[in-house]
Amino acid sequence: MRKVIHIDADCFYAAVEMRDDPSLKDLPVAIGGPSNSRGVLATANYKAREFGVRSAMPSSLAKRLCPDLLIIPGNMSKYREASQQMHEIFRDYTDIIEPLSLDEAYLDVSNSTAFGGSATRIAQDIRKRIECSIGITVSAGVATNKFLAKVASDWNKPNGIKAVTPDELQSFVENIPVARISGVGKVAQEKLQRMGVVACRDLKAVPLEQLIKSFGSMAYRLLQFSQGIDDRPVQVSRERKSVSVEHTFAYDLNSVDESVVQLPNILEELKIRVKRNRCEQHICKYYLKLKFNDFTQTTIERPIVGKLEDSVFTALLIEAHARHNKPVRLIGAGYRLTPPILKQLELFPFH
Repeated sequence: MRKVIHIDADCFYAAVEMRDDPSLKDLPVAIGGPSNSRGVLATANYKAREFGVRSAMPSSLAKRLCPDLLIIPGNMSKYREASQQMHEIFRDYTDIIEPLSLDEAYLDVSNSTAFGGSATRIAQDIRKRIECSIGITVSAGVATNKFLAKVASDWNKPNGIKAVTPDELQSFVENIPVARISGVGKVAQEKLQRMGVVACRDLKAVPLEQLIKSFGSMAYRLLQFSQGIDDRPVQVSRERKSVSVEHTFAYDLNSVDESVVQLPNILEELKIRVKRNRCEQHICKYYLKLKFNDFTQTTIERPIVGKLEDSVFTALLIEAHARHNKPVRLIGAGYRLTPPILKQLELFPFH
């Protein structure tokens, strides 16, 4: 049985700003772009949320809801540093850590020997250490899987903890609103409400055939979550720097024209891989690699200008081939990616 902890910092960016400037603690504060532009909010503290201010809200609307709202441009280097400090604490208990964002992560502590293997006591200690050493608070959920741990971390927010023991799993699941299920957005919620489904207890009673008719393949996940079942492992996330496809050919390609003919199939597979990894927004460069029959190789890159064009790979292949002008045994094509944290900066108009 897995022991999973979900850690979620409370209004993370705003919390870091209030830590560094205690005079902000009793004021409604948000992080984002100015209200006289097309800026949006990254987050807001709980004082601001009392006025209906929320993350991803246009700054102009937030100021109308809360005229005294203080909007701070934000400082990603500070937030990144606090996130790294949190992860240093996590690693004292487990190496199986799945970051979801700078302020949120899953931890699998199934094999941890800390506190006699008690996931709840580990979560309590993590919360205490983060507050003492970093100066912000986090909420924690403890359960046997990721779905329940994530829901539980929001149960007693802010600065709270909720542990779902195996004995209380079913009673806990029955009271989970379907809106808390990942992937159930506004449209899905409206569909479920028309079916009389508000909480997981209602969802369990709906025949699978009816769910399939309304939600397709998503029906199986809905039914599993409604029963508290989630087999997804906590996945250790490594920063992806590129996405590519390589083909080694059974016979050498003796000319540049023979090589160019092979590109469409490679690029079709590359598009599938990009879509599967959801990384199109991080693409920054074209990348092409050739390995020749004597095992020498060459690579060539070009920055993205405008929209993605397959023809660029053809030009790169011709240029790379001319460097050695030998038979080709391998062609690789791909994209270089910007680091996710750097790309995240572009989500909000920080200055």
